[in-house]
Amino acid sequence: MRLGKFKINHYINYMVIGALLLVLGGMTLAGNRFDNSLLFLLEKMAIGIILAVSLSLVVGFLGELSLGHAGFMCVGAYLGGKVASLLVPTMGNGLAAFAISLVVGAAAAAVCGIIIGIPALRLRGDYLAIVTLAFGEIVKTLFQNTSDESFGGTLGLDTPRYDKKYLFIIAFVLVLVTLAIVQNFIRSKHGRAVTAIRDNEIAAKATGINVTKYKLIAFITSAALAGVAGVLYSYSNYTVQSAKFDYNYSIEILVMVVLGGMGSINGAIVAAALITWLNTWLPTVLTGPMAVLQNLLYALILIVIVVYGNAPALKGFRDKYNLNALVNRFRKADPSHIHDDEAKWNVIPTKISMDEILSVDMTPQDKQEYGGDK
Repeated sequence: MRLGKFKINHYINYMVIGALLLVLGGMTLAGNRFDNSLLFLLEKMAIGIILAVSLSLVVGFLGELSLGHAGFMCVGAYLGGKVASLLVPTMGNGLAAFAISLVVGAAAAAVCGIIIGIPALRLRGDYLAIVTLAFGEIVKTLFQNTSDESFGGTLGLDTPRYDKKYLFIIAFVLVLVTLAIVQNFIRSKHGRAVTAIRDNEIAAKATGINVTKYKLIAFITSAALAGVAGVLYSYSNYTVQSAKFDYNYSIEILVMVVLGGMGSINGAIVAAALITWLNTWLPTVLTGPMAVLQNLLYALILIVIVVYGNAPALKGFRDKYNLNALVNRFRKADPSHIHDDEAKWNVIPTKISMDEILSVDMTPQDKQEYGGDK
């Protein structure tokens, strides 16, 4: 890649997450011991970011409404957790068992994405939302009614807990992998085909784009990444219970995408981290009789954020006080970098100087030659 084509805006999220990973991971590897609650919060944030970025591929870039993302996560959590529980007694709770569980969970979720995507993606709008919502509820019910020997039934599946000191490092490495997959896909010709389908499906078909193919690719990729988040969830908890993956959780993931801005990966990252922090912080602050206010305050915070980000009356305030405006305000312009416009009329060479063309006088003979009055 030539330096002239390097766009730093495309890599800001890598830099921020990579810096966080280097600082916290380096401190952990150096022997510093963080509080368990902080480590668990970082794990949940990483899982939320993977879910939000992967769903943004379908909702934000493809333009289809899916409410079954928790179902794909459920498949990855149960199957990946089951493989982990079988491998850990013989292989140990290390990276090898984790990697195998990760591949199995992602592959299982991708297969479910194929099975559901082929018939469902022929639908649009509310119909697709209903089908994916039904898929999530079916998956939850199936795992809930399994035997205790297979997937734990109503009590849930017991899974091995990875070392808290290192799991958040692995989780954020997988966040970087997720960003690389989604962003490279979106910026490729295949991603441009997906966004063309979102903008106008009929026009995309007219230009020769295989709409079903690209819809299926986006849906399968999103499902596989949700399966990765499910495997992380199983390693982050001692038990996987199907009740966690209900439609409310799918809607929560959708809120992360909508709150961050449709088609904005950086916005989805920030919204996922914010909502995860709110879900962790509010129960610790509002306890006892005040616990009934948790959902109310949570909803009010989300409403305020959505109104601030979308209200036309606040557009001037947002444009004046956003991050880019503040950075430009403190950045001093260097006069040496200011050049004249190279396209000015007195710079472009012409056969006749522009200041010489002041008027054109036509004689009667010229008028007759060029079709004027005779």
